[in-house]
Amino acid sequence: MELAEREKEFQEKIDKGQKIEAKEWMPENYRKQLIRMISQHAHSEIVGMLPEGNWITRAPSLRRKAVLLAKVQDEAGHGLYLYSAAETLGIDREKMIEQLITGKAKYSSIFNYPTLTWADIGAIGWLVDGAAIVNQTMLARGSYGPYSRAMVRICKEESFHNRQGYEIIYELANGTPEQKKMAQDSLNRWWGPSMQMLGPSDADSKNSAETMKWKIKVESNDTVRQRFIDRTVPQAIAAGLTIPDPDLKFNEETQHWEIGDIDWEEFYQVIKGYGPCNHKRMKARQDAEAEGAWVREAAAAHAEKKRNKKAHQAA
Repeated sequence: MELAEREKEFQEKIDKGQKIEAKEWMPENYRKQLIRMISQHAHSEIVGMLPEGNWITRAPSLRRKAVLLAKVQDEAGHGLYLYSAAETLGIDREKMIEQLITGKAKYSSIFNYPTLTWADIGAIGWLVDGAAIVNQTMLARGSYGPYSRAMVRICKEESFHNRQGYEIIYELANGTPEQKKMAQDSLNRWWGPSMQMLGPSDADSKNSAETMKWKIKVESNDTVRQRFIDRTVPQAIAAGLTIPDPDLKFNEETQHWEIGDIDWEEFYQVIKGYGPCNHKRMKARQDAEAEGAWVREAAAAHAEKKRNKKAHQAA
């Protein structure tokens, strides 16, 4: 079949809302876009463990410690689901990890900010995971089967993370004056990066047109961001907190909350490696890769020993 015919049939299948599976023919750019998106998503889950992990030993109660441990463990699991989904496209996990630790692959800009107080753990669950849920429920309706199915389970677990984060923020916001101040300070610092993490505006996104044509994404960045804003602003009001945006207003005609300009210069600087914690996050992943080499070597040697034993018994 001619390439043009294959592409036409592929697009027709996409337009009908049918899923594309791993062994089916697909345009090379479709495969590349998926590898880029899924590996970036997987890297974000793994790197995202770092800003929360350093609060496990400092959680204010045994209950908070247990919940945070479970949450960080979930993030590791999400990374594994996503690496597995990416591998169905013909890329090795080792190669993806190499791309991460050498800086060739990206992860979400939001994880390059520090967690200065316990309230930041609440802000990550409420804002960061809240934005992730809005984005990932959209991705769960995407055209590539292994990715969309991974999203279904991930979204269920992220909803738990989101409730955990909002509970922390709400309790702090309704606690002592010092606790409320801590919650507001955390919201002030995490609001802007949370707006940025959902991606550039539609007009400035280099990949949106192609990914939406193939229904890898079924909604634009701006559409997803607006849904997140409309969901989050009332939650802040309910907690007694103030969104740090003097231009924030509710549009009676559209029934949407409107925000001021997003600081895209900050976003691109962080993406380029100049965020507060870029170097720290990258070093942590590089150190973990180096320190875990002996485990991988031992596991490989054990697997080889078992294969040799089976071959000897078969002979």
